[in-house]
Amino acid sequence: MSSFLCRLTIAGCIVGLYTSLAVAQTRDNYDHARNQMVTEFVEAAGVHNPRVLDAMRKVPRHEFVPAALRPKAYTDAAWSIGYKQTISPPFVVAYMTETLDPQPTDRVLEIGTGSGYQAAVLSHVVKDVYSIEIVEPLGRSAARRLKRLGYKNVKTKVGDGYLGWPEFAPFDKIIVTCSPESVPKPLVDQLKEGGKMVIPVGERYRQDLYLMEKKDGKLVRKQLIPTLFVPMTGQSEKERVIKPDPLNPQLFNGGFEVLEDSGQASGWHYQREMTLVSESPPEGRHFARFENEDRGRLAQALQGLPIDGHHLATLDFRATIRSKDIVESVNAYERAGIRVFFYDEERRLIGDEQVTRVFGTSDWHTVEGNAKIPTNARHAIVQIGLNGSTGRLDIDDVRLTVGKR
Repeated sequence: MSSFLCRLTIAGCIVGLYTSLAVAQTRDNYDHARNQMVTEFVEAAGVHNPRVLDAMRKVPRHEFVPAALRPKAYTDAAWSIGYKQTISPPFVVAYMTETLDPQPTDRVLEIGTGSGYQAAVLSHVVKDVYSIEIVEPLGRSAARRLKRLGYKNVKTKVGDGYLGWPEFAPFDKIIVTCSPESVPKPLVDQLKEGGKMVIPVGERYRQDLYLMEKKDGKLVRKQLIPTLFVPMTGQSEKERVIKPDPLNPQLFNGGFEVLEDSGQASGWHYQREMTLVSESPPEGRHFARFENEDRGRLAQALQGLPIDGHHLATLDFRATIRSKDIVESVNAYERAGIRVFFYDEERRLIGDEQVTRVFGTSDWHTVEGNAKIPTNARHAIVQIGLNGSTGRLDIDDVRLTVGKR
């Protein structure tokens, strides 16, 4: 898609028929990429609600990312949209929407408008969407974008989502796209009896997505999957008790012993093509297994860390691994093993390093490696797995230490 957009830039200097043709080709190109995104990253990953899938195919995600990122709009990834905020990966948007069980008569409150993408998806499957954004420039630009694209059943405002929107309460459903440490009481109060809320809750870098249902005035919670969202700011941040320590980043559950209610490994989010195996682990009770037959398909697990690059020089890893018939992807960034991605204060990607590289077949053995931390790094994402390569990778006892500057 990027090469096509380069051609479009040149074509933009030409008037008449050539410009119209280029625009049409771009629209076709985006439509193809969007359909492919839904098939490969959403439906194949377990989202099956036909109305949600149809909404994902209709909403032009490239309109909701910064212009420089449009060639990457239909990859299954989060991207910075400025002001320390991100647009969620397509799978997460679809998964949360499906979990909400959207009905055509629903009135839905969304906390965290961001770019407006989640609100646009919801607009296709519910009656009305009320969306709140605390960052004023984002809230204003999202409102203009949604209006320009014709989403007439979305109402937005700038404000602290912690407080909800009492003027239009109660709501049939509430969806929260930023993470508080605990559920804000105003949101509980504004949820209709019998209503549902989907919300990520937890520490800054260790969160779980929950489905809450209001019964007899109280929330009954169901733990879903580990996840990683930007923090809920405003009043929620003032009430946060557990603060991240960027001078002492720690990897949680590197032995895959702590399990979610869903059976997934706690602390590791965005798990793809991963299972936990209890047969003869080299350490503890479980190890993680990644299997993939399709080159380029994600087979991974991720974990976020706070980082202060001014004081930390390296992230040093050690792990026990076993491999079988691993064939590397043609892309260097999809090699099997451990990889680290670094982000600045605005959550923009500023670098990445392959820590360990695994291919071929081997029995259990220990691997070690490190990643150099950019001085302006404030966040890191640790990626383990096949990451696009094919074959089978078993991994256990992943350990992290840090090197100081």
